Amino acid sequence: MRQLVILLILILVIASQLAFARQQPNIVFILSDDAGYADFGFQGSVDMLTPNLDRLAAAGVKFTQAYVSAAVCGPSRAGLLTGKYQQRFGFEENNVPGYMTESCLPDDEMGLPLDQKTMADYLKALGYQTALFGKWHQGNSDKFHPLNRGFMEFEGFRGGARSYFPFDKNNPNIRPEDRLEKGFGNFQEAPIYLTDYLGDRAVEFVEKNKDRPFFLMLSFNAVHAPMDARPEDLIMFEGLSAKRQKLAAMTYAMDRACGILFEKLKELGLEENTLIVFTNDNGGPSDANFSDNSPLSGTKANHLEGGIRVPFIMSFPRELPEGTSYDMPVSTLDLLPTFLHLAEENPTLISGLDGVNLIPFVKGQDKTRPHEVLFWKKENRGAIRAGDWKLIRFPDRPAELYNLSKDISESNDLAAANPELVRVLYKRLFEWELTLDRPLWQLQRKYEGDAMERMDQYRKINQ
Repeated sequence: MRQLVILLILILVIASQLAFARQQPNIVFILSDDAGYADFGFQGSVDMLTPNLDRLAAAGVKFTQAYVSAAVCGPSRAGLLTGKYQQRFGFEENNVPGYMTESCLPDDEMGLPLDQKTMADYLKALGYQTALFGKWHQGNSDKFHPLNRGFMEFEGFRGGARSYFPFDKNNPNIRPEDRLEKGFGNFQEAPIYLTDYLGDRAVEFVEKNKDRPFFLMLSFNAVHAPMDARPEDLIMFEGLSAKRQKLAAMTYAMDRACGILFEKLKELGLEENTLIVFTNDNGGPSDANFSDNSPLSGTKANHLEGGIRVPFIMSFPRELPEGTSYDMPVSTLDLLPTFLHLAEENPTLISGLDGVNLIPFVKGQDKTRPHEVLFWKKENRGAIRAGDWKLIRFPDRPAELYNLSKDISESNDLAAANPELVRVLYKRLFEWELTLDRPLWQLQRKYEGDAMERMDQYRKINQ
């Protein structure tokens, strides 16, 4: 009898373990905004205090060569949300709306095209509860609204930047897309500092959905301008210069909000079965918010490493190794297929994806590179990374060539010494561009002018 009881217990334990293994994991995706590459403790900063994100890095995998698909916010987000180079569907590397010429669509007609499915669309169809808290920046019109793009809950703002403190409702200069919105059309300002508020909303969502799989996108506007910080957080960084002090206080507030969320996952027993990803949307604008991209050259909005290489952490105790680094180039395009794989959907069956599922690479099951080639493009500027070689094409001067395995700071231009490699990479970049859609925002005349200029460059370098 005793042996039978022991056998039944073993059967129940094994059955519960198998059920746990089959359970769809929760997915928490945290995206910061305009943070510097070096501005986290886990990236080596001594100015910034980020204890919670540091612990996340120590408990998971830190990616040392992670890239975004664009050097500014809007197109970068369009790429990661769809798993595709955003230029494939005409989302040129410009923020929308804004920074446009007269040869473009009206502001509210610019946004993530409605025929493109987002990671929230896919995960919702797989049974996930989906929510976005924070910055959207994928179009101001109602048709582009997060609740129409796969998210079942939304609280945040439609635009690209706003105050961290409540707006005065009588201020006539507030743009509609900057107002805080709960759900659809319910505009109501947060009663507290916005970073804290978004973190609180994320915690409430986790509590409400603890018994079913959820996808939470916590899209901070921190540490994007304006440089608003809580006075009590500023006091902690009195030794820094004024703008650097504000950046440090804003970063600390974001880390605090992350820590509260991580603690809630642990308290609810969800930690083991939750994938947490933290990354940033583009390089830090060091000229605007005193962010630090070292040892990288460049800044937000250009194709040097400082504009496109970002901090990136992935933690999933149930499946991924602890306290490791992954050193091959990856892209935020890889997020969607990775999420789908964990949600028990085969991403290779979805046509047109440029990202790949990172899990087999991180676990050492696949020893190859996730990407042999990565591309970037903004109008007639562009860049290509093939292996460890990176070529940057400019509209007004010769292309530059760097070997990133030996020169992470891009300080030694090797183009003159390697003319044949320049020609090969230039051609490969141009051939990729031929597969892209015409930019949606520009009228035909402007687009054709840019295309003719690129064609002339191509002919010259291949003479």
